[in-house]
Amino acid sequence: MTEKTDGIITSFESGIGNTPLIRLSRLSELTGCDILGKAEFLNPGGSVKDRAALWMIREHEKSGALAPGGTVVEGTAGNTGIGIAHVCNARGYDCIIYMPDTQSPEKVAILRTLGAEVREVPAVPYRDEMNYQKQAGRFAASLPGAVWANQFDNTANRLAHYESTGPEIWRQTEGKVDAFVAATGTGGTLAGVSRFLKEQRRDVQIVLADPMGSALHSWVTTGEASMSKGPSITEGIGNSRVTDNLAGTEIDDSVQITDQDMVTMVYQELLTEGWFFGSSTGINLCAAVETAKRLGPGHRIVTVLCDSGHKYQSRLFNEAFLAEKGLRPWKPQRPLKTGARFSTKARAASR
Repeated sequence: MTEKTDGIITSFESGIGNTPLIRLSRLSELTGCDILGKAEFLNPGGSVKDRAALWMIREHEKSGALAPGGTVVEGTAGNTGIGIAHVCNARGYDCIIYMPDTQSPEKVAILRTLGAEVREVPAVPYRDEMNYQKQAGRFAASLPGAVWANQFDNTANRLAHYESTGPEIWRQTEGKVDAFVAATGTGGTLAGVSRFLKEQRRDVQIVLADPMGSALHSWVTTGEASMSKGPSITEGIGNSRVTDNLAGTEIDDSVQITDQDMVTMVYQELLTEGWFFGSSTGINLCAAVETAKRLGPGHRIVTVLCDSGHKYQSRLFNEAFLAEKGLRPWKPQRPLKTGARFSTKARAASR
């Protein structure tokens, strides 16, 4: 990664990583623990996936598979594609993204604005040969000068978090971390951070946070990757299989979170604390709270604030969409603080 000079970011790549830890005040007070979130929404591409995007592209460059003027192809639910598109722009590559047609339109719009060619395909299980990941791999193999990023099974994804996210957490907490909690789709974040933290302290608890409609909670708790009842409205997390990134990772516990609990969490953080988070972050925060309850007061739990809520406004922050899914937004039971919001009538009366 390009180094910063006297605190000045000199390139897109040098802006990736070194994100702050944020203490979630409401949740910390609720549990009697320090609940800290790694502010990955502050990466220049807006999510934790910027790290994996940079590492995977660099590894393809080092191997000689990706040469100047080449093309990066990837199958993604959105954030990895956005990170890849940014890095491709910075390093002079074309970018083609295969994406299931169940993802938020905001992500598609961002990718196209960044200049990526987006191919939306029907959402089908991984076992189907028309799965978006498999289509991306086949197309990359057919295109001269192209590489398939392959975020699910390319362990450069895991390496990104072993070499950057894990050491940052260790340094920022001065080694005072009792548990690390994260949802996983590719497995890169959880696997990379787990490997690093376990090398520093064997007793750090690694906890997988899983939405409904995923097999990973079952895999951690029973050893069998059996799908739970779903689906979930979350995007990019949960999986029906154990990826190469996740395989062999030491995980101590797992927490399964319902969509309603996730929705309630993101609305509470927005309307009481001002934090505007996406659905993956909501899953992580719910699981961090549950982990804090299991460990008891006085512990420090670190989780990942994956991205902001801006890419989910048409779904997660749309009451009509939530109602279609049998979900409801959380609303405060008390009047909002004076000055927080004014109705049109109130504004007129104040003039």
